[in-house]
Amino acid sequence: MTEERSFFNEMLDDAGNPRSSYAKLAQWLEDKPPNFLKRKSREAETIFRRLGITFAVYGAEEATERLIPFDPIPRVISPGEWRRLSAGIDQRVRALNAFLHDIYHRQEIIRAGRIPADLILQNEAFLPEMVGHDPARKVYAHIIGTDLVRVSENEFYVLEDNTRTPSGVSYMMENRETMMRLFPELFQTHRVAPVDRYPELLRQTLESVSPNQAKSDQTVVLLTPGIYNSAYFEHAFLADSMGIELVEGRDLFVDEGKVFMRTTRDPKQVDVIYRRIDDAFLDPLTFNAGSMLGVPGLFDAYRAGNVTICNAPGTGIADDKAIYAYVPDIIEFYTGQKPILNNVPTWNCSNEDDLAYVLDNLEDIVVKEVHGSGGYGMLIGPTASKRQIADFRKVLMANPTNYIAQPTLALSACPTHVASGVAPRHVDLRPFVLIGDQVRITPGGLTRVALKRGSLVVNSSQGGGTKDTWVLED
Repeated sequence: MTEERSFFNEMLDDAGNPRSSYAKLAQWLEDKPPNFLKRKSREAETIFRRLGITFAVYGAEEATERLIPFDPIPRVISPGEWRRLSAGIDQRVRALNAFLHDIYHRQEIIRAGRIPADLILQNEAFLPEMVGHDPARKVYAHIIGTDLVRVSENEFYVLEDNTRTPSGVSYMMENRETMMRLFPELFQTHRVAPVDRYPELLRQTLESVSPNQAKSDQTVVLLTPGIYNSAYFEHAFLADSMGIELVEGRDLFVDEGKVFMRTTRDPKQVDVIYRRIDDAFLDPLTFNAGSMLGVPGLFDAYRAGNVTICNAPGTGIADDKAIYAYVPDIIEFYTGQKPILNNVPTWNCSNEDDLAYVLDNLEDIVVKEVHGSGGYGMLIGPTASKRQIADFRKVLMANPTNYIAQPTLALSACPTHVASGVAPRHVDLRPFVLIGDQVRITPGGLTRVALKRGSLVVNSSQGGGTKDTWVLED
């Protein structure tokens, strides 16, 4: 390592020796010549360019399509670590789906006083149109990306529960494919859990929540906003991998309460829509009247039980940052168990006492927009300038209900290839969960890495990169 460590190092222990799960990788790195990783990084970039693995950057003056930087050193997770993580994720996603069913039905958690009514009923992510509706198998969030960070050997925290339209799974799969091309000999020395079945399992999950289970041939489509969406590569990748049609709103229509797809022959009835567009744009007759992305009449067909939308409209309230602080209570309320995975302590700035504390400690904490994403609209106090803190203070005081705050976590670091060689860089992890007839958790997920020294921002839109994530099998 070429830089000093001040955070938990996932590869090296306090004495500088490789941890057991990293021992073979550490030796492999030690044996490679100086320019080996640089050459392999260039090969990976060539592969990504040839495949067109890009993401869009909105509002950037330069070209809007960029490659996400790929780090060729994998992150390694031991079997025991993964068992604990997957158990905690399973507990969490089941509780969140129970919570969604409850708030759109009897609202027992509100009646019990475990969560303030206004926090749900006045929340812009809560859809009154969903009240009383029972989706197939009572599943609301079918695809979830749970963002995790590690701060010590045995401490993991959940940062976010992405229950709307989580992205990144295509990068997880392409990272693995690229690593297998670049380093086949490294895989021969490790028992790495595979991730290549994800498209097959995703399709199984989507078909399992079809309202027309008697049909032998389910028609599943992926609804995309179109080629200008930042995640369009992923939409096309997943549709192709599952062997289903990639459609835009104009490719679908509703007739007599059922959804049909236009084809070169007769229209074909659609059973399941894996939507990658936001709630507001799904149906101009029910939500945003100006939407050109959705399908007129879609929501009525959904309410009638003639089509399943995954994830269900209104699931966004389960990953709302104001709701996040109550997830430990949500887990206890619906499972009767203590949470396996930790929540980050959270101050809700709509609360006067919390706001006062946040304003007094802006230099030491992280402040986020309640509905923000992508690393935008946030303040990382310890790395912000006095001017940035002063400007943010004004924004926060003008609209405190739009923000929550959290302590700055000492994110763990993994070995990463940088210009100076191999150095620790901070990482998070987004495992992908599928919920239908059962809960399926892909072993590993997308590791995002902050490539700048000392940075804690891993988002690709803010200069972060990605790594392959290796879950070792027993």
